[in-house]
Amino acid sequence: MSFTQLGLSDALLRAVNDEGYTTPTPIQAQAIPAVLAGGDLLAGAQTGTGKTAGFTLPILHLLSSGAAAPLNNTAQRPIRALVLTPTRELAAQVEESVRTYGKYLQLTSTVIFGGVGINPQIKMLKHGVDILVATPGRLLDHMQQGTVNLKNVEILVLDEADRMLDMGFIKDIKKVLAVLPKKRQNLLFSATFSEEIKALADGLLNAPAMIEVARRNSTVEIIAQKIHPVDRDKKHPLLAHLINTNKWSQVLVFTRTKHGANKLVEQLAKDGITGMAIHGNKSQSARTKALAEFKTGTLQVLVATDIAARGIDIDQLPHVVNYDLPNVPEDYVHRIGRTGRAGATGEAVSLVCVDELDMLKDIQKLIKRTLPSEIVEGFVPDPNAKPQPIQLRTQGHRPSGGGGGRSQPRSASAGARTGGAPARSQGPGRPSGDQGAARPAAPRRSGGRGR
Repeated sequence: MSFTQLGLSDALLRAVNDEGYTTPTPIQAQAIPAVLAGGDLLAGAQTGTGKTAGFTLPILHLLSSGAAAPLNNTAQRPIRALVLTPTRELAAQVEESVRTYGKYLQLTSTVIFGGVGINPQIKMLKHGVDILVATPGRLLDHMQQGTVNLKNVEILVLDEADRMLDMGFIKDIKKVLAVLPKKRQNLLFSATFSEEIKALADGLLNAPAMIEVARRNSTVEIIAQKIHPVDRDKKHPLLAHLINTNKWSQVLVFTRTKHGANKLVEQLAKDGITGMAIHGNKSQSARTKALAEFKTGTLQVLVATDIAARGIDIDQLPHVVNYDLPNVPEDYVHRIGRTGRAGATGEAVSLVCVDELDMLKDIQKLIKRTLPSEIVEGFVPDPNAKPQPIQLRTQGHRPSGGGGGRSQPRSASAGARTGGAPARSQGPGRPSGDQGAARPAAPRRSGGRGR
């Protein structure tokens, strides 16, 4: 199947061709016709499957083929499509996708999230845009100030709905739903269909088409997975040893806490290894800078917490390291799914101390396989070491305009999540040059890369 068979306009096909794509991914091949048909959609798709283009392309088609919005400065453009995402980084990437594929259309778009000034966003919203991408917290801020009008929304997208529920945004989402027109098209994308997601879908969607393109809790087969048993106080020296001896040049490292991420970056710096941390306490500009430098290869190590890493989409990322095992086993699948994309091989390494053996059992039970174990010479763990309680993340409050900085306690019974299908080998996923999260928010045509 080619994109020409999906019913998209010539302008959209031209933009897709500009990006070098000819064949849609499975989610795109199924979602695009379903959205174009005008009905509601419930889609199960992980990050990296090309799902973003799966909804941005048909939305752009529907809006451009409908009634034309005013083009002069005296008449405000109504917001006709609203996309809600859990994090700032993902919001920026979705809006970049809108502009990339809509560059030959007369539609405008913008993105709003917390962590940056609200006044430029207010000015931009006053002019009006066709497509608004937002995080729930910052959208609520604008709703409370009366600076956003959602009464003309024709299409609503909840992207990565499972993660939004995990982050405690369900009340925010319900407040947004309450002000939207009753008659609209609803598209819900989720990595998994937990009971909470099913309940949300039942109350939101009307006779939806259903798509699920990846096996639940599946791990990418081309990812080489292994664990290195190690004492808890030897994890940092072991990580530095692995990076230096294997000459790893681009490594995504996951820690359990924000403090742990900061501490590890400081420790690696003493070893001459360049690293930066991204988490909810970092400013948006710092997070954007770190992600941009990591993508270009000028930064060797990016240390992230689970929530902050949501939305990171990097082709051919060779190495993922679980410095701390996640206490929610489904997060392991999501973490390692960030490597082994675009047909490339990838390696996922986990540093496991005695405190984490129960977590390891839960992960292996979930993925239905025993991970190979390899003790690194010089880092043999103490066989008499006793496990100690692990300090998990503590309850936090969403900052004003929250775009992903919330921390919550986790338990092994938390709603299932997964991730990691191969990406961008065929159809369009997220554009690669999308480090635009900290750009000043100003009205722009959907295709205006440099505006």
